[in-house]
Amino acid sequence: MRDNLSAHSRVDTQETATELECFPYSVQHNNEGVCLLVRMGLHRIMLDCGMADISSLKESVSKSSELPADLVLVTHAHPDHARGLLSLHQAFPHLPIYGSEVTSKLLPLNWLEQDPQTIPQFCHALPLRSPIELDDGLVVEIFPAGHLPGAVAILLTYTTEQRIYKLLYTGDFFLSNSRLVEGLRLEELRGLDLNVLIIEGTYGTSRHPHRRNQENQLAERINRAIADGCSVLIPTPALGLGQELLMLLRSHHHFTGRDLDIWVDGAVAIGCDAYLELLPHLPPSVQNFARHQPLFWDERVRPRVRRLQSEHHATMGKSPCIVLTDITTDFNQYCQPDTGPWLILLPEKIDVKVKKEYAAPTTIESYLLAQHSDGPGTTQLIHNLRPQHVVFVHGSSSYLADLTSLEELQNRYHIHSPLPGTRVELPIGETFLQPAAPETNYEGELTELGTVITITLPEAITADPRWRQFADTGLIEARWQGEELVLRGLTQRELLNQNSDRYITPDLDCCGTCRHQRGQRCWNPASPLYNFRVTLEGYCPAFERGSGNSQ
Repeated sequence: MRDNLSAHSRVDTQETATELECFPYSVQHNNEGVCLLVRMGLHRIMLDCGMADISSLKESVSKSSELPADLVLVTHAHPDHARGLLSLHQAFPHLPIYGSEVTSKLLPLNWLEQDPQTIPQFCHALPLRSPIELDDGLVVEIFPAGHLPGAVAILLTYTTEQRIYKLLYTGDFFLSNSRLVEGLRLEELRGLDLNVLIIEGTYGTSRHPHRRNQENQLAERINRAIADGCSVLIPTPALGLGQELLMLLRSHHHFTGRDLDIWVDGAVAIGCDAYLELLPHLPPSVQNFARHQPLFWDERVRPRVRRLQSEHHATMGKSPCIVLTDITTDFNQYCQPDTGPWLILLPEKIDVKVKKEYAAPTTIESYLLAQHSDGPGTTQLIHNLRPQHVVFVHGSSSYLADLTSLEELQNRYHIHSPLPGTRVELPIGETFLQPAAPETNYEGELTELGTVITITLPEAITADPRWRQFADTGLIEARWQGEELVLRGLTQRELLNQNSDRYITPDLDCCGTCRHQRGQRCWNPASPLYNFRVTLEGYCPAFERGSGNSQ
């Protein structure tokens, strides 16, 4: 067998080693991207290369004639999984790189700063759902994983004289259908007799509303902003979310036929062009839509969708409009003086830098339009595949710890959540002692003193990196969820938005004086605004006067 998995994890050839090992160069804990090296017997397979700096891969090569792996498999074209591939190819031009056909066409969008003519076609396309023997005894098969056009889950099968080993790497996956991508089909993966599952844990154990509910809540918020005379600025990544939002705005009943301009700028517009080239690979419903009207660019059918040009900046925002742009752009170029108020909507789980003030009045809020499966979706996939080992990657350390501590997983599988640079041996059919689950529950005390209630928690809770965000302002919001009381820390952004609202007179019937309004959200199940963020001067028929609402 080969004498090393990497320069950091040498194996003595005189010792008997396990047939399966995983060495994570990067696991997306701090937005550094995902890059894993898997050893199956004699074969070394690199899974994704999302690192911007591949120096650690170069250092792992002990001889000038060696390669860091025998081959590379890429799950999809998002930067955190693919941005290091071009540098990897330039450093090791003889290293074969494989992905789906769609991924091979989308990869160049990771290097828009370079001339497209200078980027070689280094990614070899693999067919979907077709086992391909890439090396002696090593077979790869890819399955659509949802999340993004071309995204795949990778099944590796390694056959020896003694037994067959199977490993599945999900990359980023989504069980639900979205506007432009069909979800991962569980029925295609059941019954694989899987040994190892390497799976993402982006959302930890969080539970999300149904995808359509998320879309409707977002569409309703944008609709109310437009009705209030606000323009809406939505920064997104170049691929995936931006195109999903555009299709939502094109087809949702709040916007169809509406006299409204939707402007698309920067790399998001380039991503739209790339999607148009991939139309035969998109779902049948999308292809049918495109037969009757343009998928994206359309100035004839309302709402009008236009590519933003420099000459449009002078008039943009004079009347309410919607702008989709890059997450890295300077928003000041849109929020200009005399353009009216703006609502800036930031996607959850994506880091977007914003300023406290812009030249035009702005309100900054976040929204959820999930591109990954939530906690129940993640555990559903695991229970359907029933592997011996589950390796969690791609997520904050806190969220991954939440998943690894789930009793329903601890009792059934060998659970791993490795740090970068830590080799994980994956023995098959051997005794494995599961380490103790990390502590996630904290016992405290509750004291009632007249009109004040004090909840005391142990200091150990502050060791969790989420505590800093929770306690940022020192203010919390409490609400009932069934029989449980849920506490949530209020952020600086929420306080700034609340303080910016004008004063509401106590005798006015509106959301600002309704007893069901808390934290500028409606918590009355009988109201059509239930669970929506509300303007304090708004009103609905379910209004009930409160005695001391906070504004």
